[in-house]
Amino acid sequence: MEVRLTNRQQHILWATVRHYIATAEPVGSKALVEEYNLGVSSATIRNAMGVLEKSGLLYQPHTSAGRVPSDSGYRIYVDQLITPFLQDATRTEILAKEVELALQKRLQWEDWSLEALLQGAAQILATLSGCISLITMPQTTTAILRHLQLVQFEAGRVMLIVVTDGYETHSKLMDLPPTIEGIQPEPEVIDRELQIVSNFLNSHLRGRSLLELGNLDWSQLDREFQRYGEFLKNSIVELARRTHAPNATQIMVRGVAEVLRQPEFSQLQQVQTIIQLLEEEQDQLWPLIFEEPEVDEVGKPRVTVRIGTENPLEPIRTCTLISSTYRRSSIPVGSVGVLGPTRLNYESAIAVVAAAADYLSEAFK
Repeated sequence: MEVRLTNRQQHILWATVRHYIATAEPVGSKALVEEYNLGVSSATIRNAMGVLEKSGLLYQPHTSAGRVPSDSGYRIYVDQLITPFLQDATRTEILAKEVELALQKRLQWEDWSLEALLQGAAQILATLSGCISLITMPQTTTAILRHLQLVQFEAGRVMLIVVTDGYETHSKLMDLPPTIEGIQPEPEVIDRELQIVSNFLNSHLRGRSLLELGNLDWSQLDREFQRYGEFLKNSIVELARRTHAPNATQIMVRGVAEVLRQPEFSQLQQVQTIIQLLEEEQDQLWPLIFEEPEVDEVGKPRVTVRIGTENPLEPIRTCTLISSTYRRSSIPVGSVGVLGPTRLNYESAIAVVAAAADYLSEAFK
């Protein structure tokens, strides 16, 4: 459900999140009046916080306590409020530069092994972010498309079959996208269309890396077959991820001890499950941090932010996972991420991850 907030409510939510991140204490209206120039009375702030609570963006851990951001509140903060209310943009830019300079100064690419280099990068990232850092070893091989076929499976459904250079076969069942007119053609017509599209794709895509296909300009498809473009792109990208068999030893982890001292991790059982995930179950974590992020207006990959319950893995559903990929040319070969409590400095953590990913991408050229 989309939540529409007034400018005042946005500003109060922003201040509440900032104050809670800084103090780890439930936030009351008095604290916001004293520390933020909101230009309204304490009563007005209390009313606005009540609206934010009813909208599910804040909650009270105890009846007499102040309010705390929910996962949804953090999500709106990250997606909508960081840029308009950002007061320390200079600090964020400085932090990103610190990451780049620290990596340049302390990593000796000529003398170290690749694993030692990435371990060093992970330690720098953990130190500067204050979070658990996660860096995957680069993927040395990627599946190459040998043959692709689209087959009508049943009414309204199509199966995409991909054969890679290792003669492995992968398939995905999909709903057929609608036509411009909204009327589904006869099965014989669909069969002909699918064969023509299959031939077209094979002639253009054979010999390419599956990971590379997600970055192609799919608008080059003839207009007659334009409706296939987006769902084919999404399907091939998903298949590319599935062909990437992760090795559980590929994730460099640093900064665990410091982060687990945070008040959010006071329960021993919670700490144990997180450590078990990081040390023994990395195969579950790997697909999350290697997920290909969206790109911005200039084609640069954005940072992916998973907050609390947005994480599908139970041990980290009280955490925030921020990640991005580093690349060799245009192909993602590894990932950089940080894991911390949902109460973290999002501006800084996002800047650190983006800077580290950019640096490793440049280094791997």
